[in-house]
Amino acid sequence: MAIDPKIFKAYDIRGIYPTEIDEEKMAIITNSIYAFFKEKIGKEKIKIATGMDMRTSSPSLFDVVKNTLVKNGAEVIDIGLASTPTFYFAVSHFGYDGGIQVSASHNPKEYNGLKFVINTPNGLIKIGGSTGMNRVKELSLETHTQKVETIGSITKNDEVLAAEVENAFKIVNPGEIKPFKIVADAANAMGSLYIDALFKRLPSTLVRMNFELDGTFPVHEPNPLKFETLEGLQKKVVEEKADLGIAPDGDGDRLFFIDEKGNIILATTITSIVAKELLRENKGESVLVDIRYILTPMKIIEEEGGKLEIVRVGHSFITEKMHETGGIFGGESSGHYFFRSTGNAESQLPMILYILKVMSREQKPISKIGEAVRRSFESGEINFKASNASEIKEVLKSQFAEGRLSELDGVSLSYPDWRFNVRTSNTEPLMRLNVEAYDENMMNQKKEELIEFINSKIKQ
Repeated sequence: MAIDPKIFKAYDIRGIYPTEIDEEKMAIITNSIYAFFKEKIGKEKIKIATGMDMRTSSPSLFDVVKNTLVKNGAEVIDIGLASTPTFYFAVSHFGYDGGIQVSASHNPKEYNGLKFVINTPNGLIKIGGSTGMNRVKELSLETHTQKVETIGSITKNDEVLAAEVENAFKIVNPGEIKPFKIVADAANAMGSLYIDALFKRLPSTLVRMNFELDGTFPVHEPNPLKFETLEGLQKKVVEEKADLGIAPDGDGDRLFFIDEKGNIILATTITSIVAKELLRENKGESVLVDIRYILTPMKIIEEEGGKLEIVRVGHSFITEKMHETGGIFGGESSGHYFFRSTGNAESQLPMILYILKVMSREQKPISKIGEAVRRSFESGEINFKASNASEIKEVLKSQFAEGRLSELDGVSLSYPDWRFNVRTSNTEPLMRLNVEAYDENMMNQKKEELIEFINSKIKQ
């Protein structure tokens, strides 16, 4: 049974069901993950949390994961249907040794895959390109099997979501939340579970859109980074005269917010609002942001006496860096948000509570709160199909040689008033450009210059 090595991604394992991933291949991969866990954890008996999303292929693949782990001698904790943040929380909060989640994140319905983590005293380690994925791939391509003496066990934990909500209130200490009207579009996916659980504890009115779990995604793809998927939510917020809109992605580990005017709030704005709250009570702590857009968070973090850490794009890289630095919070411009207090992994419940806490205290619309932290203007990601991406990056380094160069992730060049980053995608054959500046006109001017320059250098 040949496994296509391309399903082993920078952040997770992901492929089309049943051609690239099926039950037989899932058993081989699970064997390999368990062997990797044994190498890293070094215990005789390993406790592994397992969860799944609502995709139509997930139940059968989930059964394979659990049964394979049991055959390997693991103590399996079945948390059932769960968002990825809930899965991360289970591993961290209940002190399990590791975890495996059956999910293909925000990918279309025909995909499925796995995310897996190891627990440590300093938080979770997501297994990706720099933390062990190559070892798992190597073992899987050898169709690795474990020789065990003792069969493991399966127990259920149905208390994870309730504990996650309780923990979010402890993290945020929100005080009295005003009776807001909130519209949420869950895209028929996993975020509906934690949003419902949270709003049972709040005085707000929740207007639900697409909350029924349906792995065929009948209304729209569960990917809020494709802003066209947010149009229904934007319209509904305005129609309902709501205070806020919320849109999680397919597995619930990304979250986008819509203001009361129906506008999409930049993820860096949300990061800055929450960073400001955390740094008020935790002076001198580090906050992490990805390299695409840094100017607004950098200014806010400086103003609040915090330290900025700039990291590579990718949720597993940010969790890894939080593990290294001890950072209190991290925000990615794709809508991933991370807390030290939840094992350095994404947790969207505290994010929602922090935003509602600030809105309640300030007694201002979220659009005005967002404008108050704005320090820069962003282009939005511009994608190019280019067979000579490496060559173009070298030409850019030469053309913009006066700028301060960083090659942490692709090529970033910074000037006193503006900067840009060009990187190749970890998941698609694309080159991505992001431009930001303190002045909107300058941002637009530099964006157009760079688009024209890059297009002139592309070889198809």
